[in-house]
Amino acid sequence: MSWDTGFLIINALVMPAWVLLIFFPRAKITKAAVHSMLWPVIFGGIYTTLLIAAMAFGQSHPDAGFSFGGVQALFDHPNGVLVGWSHYLVFDLFVGAWIARDAQRRDIAHWKTVPCILGSYVFGPAGLLLYAVLRLVTGHGFSLEER
Repeated sequence: MSWDTGFLIINALVMPAWVLLIFFPRAKITKAAVHSMLWPVIFGGIYTTLLIAAMAFGQSHPDAGFSFGGVQALFDHPNGVLVGWSHYLVFDLFVGAWIARDAQRRDIAHWKTVPCILGSYVFGPAGLLLYAVLRLVTGHGFSLEER
């Protein structure tokens, strides 16, 4: 399989979760699939497999590491891009799902959260920032406390 195909596959795997969050936020299937450990476990498996390939089987740039230059080198190898991308996908989805659940708990209208959820999908932390602003302007505070 080519690196491009791998990239397309991991992107395709995450899309159903975002569709469910945006269009069917309160559906049983959304709760069972998106608000469960299903996607994090799938992407955790993908991430771990790619990471092992990088660390144990030479599927990485030889200078990859935990310094600034090492991280730059990591992304200079196609496997490093997939490692990083799968990491982004799982955490962005985790944040998007949290936004959806938190808004439901706080009775914030779903249509108001859709830009935040989309922002989390496309721009990660910017979607979370937008949700924080939404919470503030709708009088729901700034705490991460669950209720």
